[in-house]
Amino acid sequence: MAQSAAVQVMPDVREVRGTSFGTRYSTYIIVAIVLMIVFLIYIGSHTRMIALEYNVAAEMSAKEQMLEEQKRLKLEYAMLKSPQRIENIARTKLQMSYPESDQIIVLKKSGE
Repeated sequence: MAQSAAVQVMPDVREVRGTSFGTRYSTYIIVAIVLMIVFLIYIGSHTRMIALEYNVAAEMSAKEQMLEEQKRLKLEYAMLKSPQRIENIARTKLQMSYPESDQIIVLKKSGE
C-alpha cells in the first residue's frame, strides 16, 4: 500500500517533461525573436548613423571649397577695383589723360 500511495502522489514523468519542454521551447523562440528585432534595430540605426557621417563629411568638404573660392573672389575683387588698375586701363585702352586747367569747369550748387 505504501507503494501505491507513492505512485499516486508522483505525477507522470512524461506529462511534466512534455509541458516543461514546450514552455521552454516557446520561451526560447520568443527570446530569440526579441533579440533579432533588437539587433535589426541596432544595425539599422548604426547604418543610418554611418550614412549621416558621410553626408556631414561631404558637406564639410563643400564648405571648405566654398570658403577657398570666397577668399579667391575677394582677392580678385580687390585687384579689379584698385585705382592704379583703373587708371592704367583709362590711359592705355581708352586713351584718356588728366584734364588741362582750362578744361575744368567748377559747378556751384543752385541753392547758394
